[in-house]
Amino acid sequence: MDITGEISLFDVISSKSGSRFSIVAELRSVETKLAKNNSDYLVATVGDRSAACCCKIFGGSPVYNFFKVGKPGSIILLEGISKDYNGTFSPDITFVKTLTDAEIAQGNFLARVTVCASEGVGALKSELESMIATIGNVELRATVSGVFSELGADFYTKAAGISMHHAYKNGLLEHTVHAARSGVALLKLYPFIDRDLAIAGLLMHDVGKILEYTSDPIAQKTRIGVLHGHLILGYRLVRKVGIQSGLGEDILERLEHVLLSHHSDPEFGAVVRPATPEAIFVALVDNLDAKMGMVEQLLRSTPVKNVFSDFHKGLESKLLVLPIDSWEETD
Repeated sequence: MDITGEISLFDVISSKSGSRFSIVAELRSVETKLAKNNSDYLVATVGDRSAACCCKIFGGSPVYNFFKVGKPGSIILLEGISKDYNGTFSPDITFVKTLTDAEIAQGNFLARVTVCASEGVGALKSELESMIATIGNVELRATVSGVFSELGADFYTKAAGISMHHAYKNGLLEHTVHAARSGVALLKLYPFIDRDLAIAGLLMHDVGKILEYTSDPIAQKTRIGVLHGHLILGYRLVRKVGIQSGLGEDILERLEHVLLSHHSDPEFGAVVRPATPEAIFVALVDNLDAKMGMVEQLLRSTPVKNVFSDFHKGLESKLLVLPIDSWEETD
C-alpha cells in the first residue's frame, strides 16, 4: 500500500460527494454515543494541519473495532468515500490502520499532520521574555520571571485547550503572547490602567493550564485539572512565587484577582467577577484573542467551496469565510 499523504483532509472535505480518498491523519478523540434505537455508535475526530472532521462509526462498520480501542494521538491511514449529511461532511470510512514508527518517520507525518502554532516557538519565547523585561515594578517582574522559570519547558509545548481555542501544540505559548501583544497595543488608550499589572496578568493568566492538561500527543484534563481548574492552579502558583519575590500585599492581591476573574463570569469558570480596571482589561483581551483564535482556525479549515463554516460552539455562530463577491460563484 502506497502511503504518501499527499492529499490533505482539507482537499478531501472540499471534494465532490462520492469521491474515494486515502489520507494520513491524526486520531484526536473517540466518543461513544447512543443512537435513537439505543445502539452504540462512535464519533471519531480526525485531523491534519489543514482541517479536522468527525466520522460516525456504526456497529456494522468493518472499522468499528479499530476506533473502539483507538488511541488519541495515533497517526493513522484512512480510506473511505466522501459524503455529506445535511450539509456537513460525513465520510464513510472503509479502511483504517495505525502507521508504524518507521512509516511515520519515512513520510515525516508527525510534522505534516500535527497542528502547532503558526509562528516559530523560538520567536514567541523571545517575545515573551522581552515583555517580562518591560515590567517596571522590580518585585512584580521577579514574580513573573520566577513563575515561568518554575513552569519550565512544558509551557512552550502545551496546548491552551482540548478543543475550543489554540488547542494544539505550542497553543498556550501562542495564545499568551498574542493576548499580551493585543494588551500592549490597547493599553495606550486607557492610561488609568496599571500597565505593569495588566501585562503581568496577561502573561500569567493561563499558567495553571500546565497542571490542568496532560502533555502531547492530545491534551486531556488531569485529575487536578478537573478538581480545581486552571484559575485556582494558576492563583496558587503565582501567590507562592509572589510571596517569595517580596511582592507587596496590595499588588499581590490585585494580581491574584486578575487570575481568579479572567473568565469574567462564574458560568464560564471565573471564581469572582472582574472588579478592578486591570482585571476587566485582562478578561476582555483574553476573550478577544481566544475568539480570534477560533476565527483563524475556521478560516484555515473550512473547505474552499463553503461560504460559511460549520457552527462553532465557542463563537455561537457560523463564520462567513468567503468575501461577498465570491457568493455568486458558490451558488
